[in-house]
Amino acid sequence: MAEFWRPAGAGVASVVAGVGAAELLSAFLVQNGSPVLTVGALLIDLAPPWLKEAVIGLFGTGDKAFLIVSLAVVVLAGAAVAGWLERIRPPLGRILIGVGGAVGVLAAVTRSGNGIVDALPSVLAAALAILLLGWLMRMLRDTEPTRATPRARVSRRRFVGTTAATAAAGALALVIGQAVAGGFRAASAARAAIRLPRPATTAPPIPAGASFDIPGLSPIITPNADFYRIDTALQIPGIDANAWKLRIFGMVEHEVEVTFAELLGLPLEESTTTLTCVSNEVGGDLIGNATWLGYPIRHLLAKAKPSSDADMVLSTSQDGWTASTPLETLTDDRNAILAVGMNGTPLPLEHGYPVRMVVPGLYGYVSATKWVVSLEVTRFDEHTAYWTTRGWSERGPVKLSSRIDVPAAGRQVKAGTVAVAGVAWSQHVGVSAVQVKVDDGPWQEATLADAISADTWRQWRFAWDATPGAHTLRVRATDAKGLVQTATERDVVPDGATGLHEVQVTVV
Repeated sequence: MAEFWRPAGAGVASVVAGVGAAELLSAFLVQNGSPVLTVGALLIDLAPPWLKEAVIGLFGTGDKAFLIVSLAVVVLAGAAVAGWLERIRPPLGRILIGVGGAVGVLAAVTRSGNGIVDALPSVLAAALAILLLGWLMRMLRDTEPTRATPRARVSRRRFVGTTAATAAAGALALVIGQAVAGGFRAASAARAAIRLPRPATTAPPIPAGASFDIPGLSPIITPNADFYRIDTALQIPGIDANAWKLRIFGMVEHEVEVTFAELLGLPLEESTTTLTCVSNEVGGDLIGNATWLGYPIRHLLAKAKPSSDADMVLSTSQDGWTASTPLETLTDDRNAILAVGMNGTPLPLEHGYPVRMVVPGLYGYVSATKWVVSLEVTRFDEHTAYWTTRGWSERGPVKLSSRIDVPAAGRQVKAGTVAVAGVAWSQHVGVSAVQVKVDDGPWQEATLADAISADTWRQWRFAWDATPGAHTLRVRATDAKGLVQTATERDVVPDGATGLHEVQVTVV
């Protein structure tokens, strides 16, 4: 085993040191060049939609942590193999590391907005790892006696200590690099110093009867820290708000540009809107409701004067992600805004600081662009966006749906009156009724909480006379136009899941 583990350890130590040095360089000089994050982002782009959905389904908002851990495991395993190959058949180990560096370079230069400079950390990682592996391999060979040198030149203890020190130095550099870059302290400090202006138009007050006091029921307003996050950014962009600007161009009479300071100086409007991810399974938690502060996009588009032939706005994020939004949803009377605030605070960095889009009635993949920097007025038959090129539909209206929050699936409850409760939504249409079904019994009316608006979810509750045994609870909603939620089960691809949420509970 020693014949494998010593060279494998040298391979791991070399690669860890190389990646650590690269992360330091990325943190201080090349912000978008982190080999770990650029390769991870490339994997996200290349992964088939079914795999993305499987990972999101299993890990939810922890999907990025899962990806990074998985990538780290693969890199370490590859480093161990490189060390072993270098021992038995040099220079195959160094060639393998070089191939890994080439993947990092490719990932860096193909990211939107990146250039050759952004590939430097990956070049450094590969070059340093190759040099260190060669050095450690020479040291390992010197731990073995030969005819010419019956006594080993280097003790095995010294080799192990040097290998461990190399790995530790790399790990320390990696930690320091991530600490410097991960939080983007400058952006965080700038955000903390922002004082949002008073809205020119405040959101309608939340009715006293909009929320039921039932333990386990989703709150009517989702706290920022609990709001779901699904995007393709492994590293949260650290945008200087003073340098940020939004450009509106394309099929318009006049190009429009607005800076962050100018945006804050406009008459901002407050509105409460529920956002939903298209990846949300029936009964899933990739949905949240917040009070947003921003400026109506329709006013800026009115200044730009879109062509009568245009039917889509292609929004682009600072990291290159794009969304295709139907033009009519940005020019009608809905509260489609460039948001700068969320639940009374400046946008959190992970939710789009300094500016993001919020469009009621559409799934996020066609509307909720975070870190938005441009709006191109165009046509669906001329441009496609990030997810539409990957098999998702061009337009993504939110589907009528509902969810049971309590009792949770698999729970035991006591016989008697049991509170069944949850939320229902049909953004920009509104929910008019919710019904609950116990086993194969009839559909029974639930009590709805007061609505905030047609753009938000509604809580509901149902008093269930529970009898001992195993039971299945189902829920369905009816929207304000009389449409009843379908029981037909469909996957999230290509435009959102359908079906009825059900939970199994045991009554004792």
